[in-house]
Amino acid sequence: MLGVVATLKVKPGMESQFEAVAKELVAKVNANEPGCTLYALHHGEAPATYVFMERYADQAAVDAHRATEYFKALGRKMGEYMDGRPEVLRLREVE
Repeated sequence: MLGVVATLKVKPGMESQFEAVAKELVAKVNANEPGCTLYALHHGEAPATYVFMERYADQAAVDAHRATEYFKALGRKMGEYMDGRPEVLRLREVE
């Protein structure tokens, strides 16, 4: 299993717009990607900070996720509300 923890900062006042787009992405991933066993959005500890927690069966599932049209389109849309680039931590499960 592979994990991803992506922390994103959102521009002040743009939280509700960001959340609407991010929740749409979460719904599409969870409905269409059987290789993704966890895709959830959380509020971070700092204001205007969000954390995506993701878990994939393998690298092929990660690659399939990144290749979807909805990920590309909604990712661009979320980028309009973000304050800088996300901080992405990639993890491998201890077996």
